[in-house]
Amino acid sequence: MTTGEKIAGLRKENNYTQEQLADILGVSRQSVSKWESDAAYPETEKLVKMGRLFGCSMDYLLNEECTEKKVKSEAQPPAPAPTYIYSVQAPQRKRFSEKKSEKMIFGMPLYHIGKNAKGFFAVGLNAKGVIAIGLLARGVLSIGLLSIGIFSFGFFVLGLLALGLFSVGGLAFGSISLGIIAIGAISFGVLSIGGVAIGEFALGACAVGKYVAVGDSAQGMIAVGQSEAIGSVYSVLGEVSKEDVQYITTWLDNNVPAYLNWAKNFMVNLMFSVDFK
Repeated sequence: MTTGEKIAGLRKENNYTQEQLADILGVSRQSVSKWESDAAYPETEKLVKMGRLFGCSMDYLLNEECTEKKVKSEAQPPAPAPTYIYSVQAPQRKRFSEKKSEKMIFGMPLYHIGKNAKGFFAVGLNAKGVIAIGLLARGVLSIGLLSIGIFSFGFFVLGLLALGLFSVGGLAFGSISLGIIAIGAISFGVLSIGGVAIGEFALGACAVGKYVAVGDSAQGMIAVGQSEAIGSVYSVLGEVSKEDVQYITTWLDNNVPAYLNWAKNFMVNLMFSVDFK
């Protein structure tokens, strides 16, 4: 057998393709093809590598008359075939756990816990129910980042009774509040109470009221202030007297619409619940 025939035989016995053998020896596939067809002769370095790879002697590879290979235990183990790495898609994340009651109330499950929850008691990213808790919560009683309901609590809140960082409602409590009655650090309302209060009737450190403003600094038609009072109709610094009460009450009765009487009465009682001079 020729050297080329022996190389081809050893390659096939060890289950290598010409390309794989070429990669191991650092040559091209065409070089291996030429060796096996005896069109070219391997360099000594390549013959040594093949002897180690196939576990045979140099004499076997070079001597056409030699038919006996060296014992494989004396040679280095064959190099592993190239490893091919395949991309495996990562397992899907576990879905949002969902639970729903079979018992119904007002046509809704007693409770529903899920991504989009709808039930008498609903908990989820998007929750709607009589009692709703979620990222977006809508219900009679709602608690959430964005909360809408009759009684609402959360970050951004809209409700008849609203309590949140930013709240809008009939009765609104919050750092920034907007409502018929608004109470907060900054408040806007018909009756507004806060650090900065703006409304028809305003009570605060800095109060701006359409009709009445009461505070340390007050500005309105009727202004009652401690350090500053700017009133387009009437202004008082410090405590109010009986004469002040009579004038302010008469003016308010004649100028404030009837539907705002509740706010007018609240503010008058608040302003004049002190002893007069």
